[in-house]
Amino acid sequence: MDADETVYTHGHDESVLRNHRWRTAENSAGYLLPHLRAGMTLLDVGCGPGTITADLAGLLAPGVVTAVEKDDEALSLARNEFARRGIVNVAAVVSDVHALDFPDDTFDVVHAHQVLQHVGDPVQALREMKRVCKPGGIVAARDADYGTFTWFPPTPELDEWLTLYTAVARANGGEPDAGRRLRAWAHEAGLGDVATTASTWCFSSDEDREWWGGSWADRSLRSAYADRALALGLATEADLDRIAAGWRAWVRENDGWFALLHSEILCRV
Repeated sequence: MDADETVYTHGHDESVLRNHRWRTAENSAGYLLPHLRAGMTLLDVGCGPGTITADLAGLLAPGVVTAVEKDDEALSLARNEFARRGIVNVAAVVSDVHALDFPDDTFDVVHAHQVLQHVGDPVQALREMKRVCKPGGIVAARDADYGTFTWFPPTPELDEWLTLYTAVARANGGEPDAGRRLRAWAHEAGLGDVATTASTWCFSSDEDREWWGGSWADRSLRSAYADRALALGLATEADLDRIAAGWRAWVRENDGWFALLHSEILCRV
């Protein structure tokens, strides 16, 4: 699918933002942090609500962090976060990762978190990330791999959710199993020095189950993902109601456990 035909699967509904605003540099970019130092310039591609970006700006000050989103509406979420925190060493720019509006060799670090799974051409995106990175700099990306998600106890509605989410994401032009492909995509993009790691998120406490499972229950009913599932004919409202109820049932399980695997690449340019 062409880049301009892809659809962002999650959208920006409150049920999604509640999840994405939990993300920090520590819990989402730990593999990158040891390589950062004050004064570096960094491009954060697909910055979302800007919580990770804001953390990185704090670590790199007085270096300038540039946050990128594909449209001004999406970027306004990050701008609000920067203003709330009073962060001044950050710039917010609308740009497409397939054709970034920056000169060659501009940034010390180019970073993308949970972005490549949603773009039409992840290899071209990585080529562009490499192009705008200075020689000797770092291109870093982290993406989940939905095919490796696992949970307990067995919950048929969650099996149904994963099948549906995967179908919607691919119909939107993305690749939900991006994690396993990051290294191959990096090599295809011409990045030669590629270090690959993996890390997890795990949700099992009462609070974590309510936050994670409650978010997905809401997203299954009221979100861009739910709307697309219906529009594409991949689910009915009854299907979505059943999946949401399954998430709520999982939340109530005292022994409930959910783990997500992420792949990470750190590439020296």
